[in-house]
Amino acid sequence: MVNIRARFLAISFAVAVVMSFGGAGCASAATPDDLSRDADQALHRLYQTNPVAMSLSRQARAILVFPKITKAGFIFGGAYGEGVLKRGAVVDGYYNSFTASWGLQAGAQTYGYAVFLMTGAALEYIHRSHGWEIGVGPTLVVVDEGVAKNLSTTTLQGDAYAFIFDQQGLMAGVSFEGTKISETGSDNHHN
Repeated sequence: MVNIRARFLAISFAVAVVMSFGGAGCASAATPDDLSRDADQALHRLYQTNPVAMSLSRQARAILVFPKITKAGFIFGGAYGEGVLKRGAVVDGYYNSFTASWGLQAGAQTYGYAVFLMTGAALEYIHRSHGWEIGVGPTLVVVDEGVAKNLSTTTLQGDAYAFIFDQQGLMAGVSFEGTKISETGSDNHHN
C-alpha cells in the first residue's frame, strides 16, 4: 500500500513539474496538422544526422514520432510530449508519451524520439493495446552510437528501434524506463 501511495505521489508531482516547465506546449494539445508537420520535420532532421535511422525507415512497418518531449525534475520528475504514428506518409494515430521518475535528478531538458516499428506484431500490439508501456510487449532497442555501428539491415532482430534526437537542456541522459505511450483522440486510420 505504501509503495502504491508513493508511486501515485511521484506521478502526481512529476505531472506538476512537467506542466510547470513545459509551459503552454503541455497545457494545450497541438493540432493534428501541427503534430504531423512537426513529426515530418523531426524525422528529416534525424535522417540528416543519422544514416542508420534513414536505412531503418525503409523497412519499418510504421514510425512513432515524438518531435518534442519536455522533461523536468527535482528528485521527482516527469517527461511529456505528443506525437504521431506514421505508416509511410499517412498518419495512423495520435499518441502521447509520459514518463514519471524519482531519484537523484535536477533540471530540465527537451528532446525528441522516434520508434521504428519493424514487425507486424509490434504494429499490431500498438493498435490492440492503444499504446505501449515500455518494458511490456515488443522488444525495444535504444540505438546509441555503439548499437548503430553494429546495426545493419541483415542484423535486425528487435521488434522496435528507438532513436533520441535534438537533446537540449541541463539534465543528463534519457531513459525509456517507466514510459507509457497512450493513444489519444479518435483520429485513427488503422488500415
